[in-house]
Amino acid sequence: MNFYELCLKRFSCRKFKDHKVEREKILKCIDAARLSPSACNSQPWRFIVVDDEKLVKKIAEVATQGIYGVINKFLFEVPCIIVVAADKEKFIARLGGRIVGTQYYLIDIGIASEHLVLQAQELGLGTCYIGYFNEKGIKKILNIPENFKVPLLIAIGYPDNIYKEEDIIKIKFKARKKLSEIVYFNNFKNK
Repeated sequence: MNFYELCLKRFSCRKFKDHKVEREKILKCIDAARLSPSACNSQPWRFIVVDDEKLVKKIAEVATQGIYGVINKFLFEVPCIIVVAADKEKFIARLGGRIVGTQYYLIDIGIASEHLVLQAQELGLGTCYIGYFNEKGIKKILNIPENFKVPLLIAIGYPDNIYKEEDIIKIKFKARKKLSEIVYFNNFKNK
């Protein structure tokens, strides 16, 4: 499929088949993420693949504790969670970020993660970004060092048959702003 079709078909999957994801496919997704650009080539990302069933449940329990519980209950049914960690201490990118007021490591993680989920889509896998969870608990369980931030988790697996491709595309077109609403040429006030 071409790139535009890939973008059309990718969606936030919250219902997965009870089927383990092959590690070869997960590694291919992470390899796609590895190839993404980063500020000063800092490559701040690390990916912790959690595919042990008991550990997935433990991550789901911790991720959904307290105020985080309502939104992410579907994590208990996910076959695999990729924990995305970012090294906040990369000196050159951090220094540049302080000067301009931008946390480049978060931009870098976003780009790498999108590479990952688009590769997953091409392989027939579903994904969902999770950005609201108990970070401290996740870091403790997985022994993630203090200088790393965990900005997001990615649920990954085979989408349940309840998702129909044509419905996803229709919903996406209805839910997205029109191109004419978001594009400006040469000046923010001129369209």
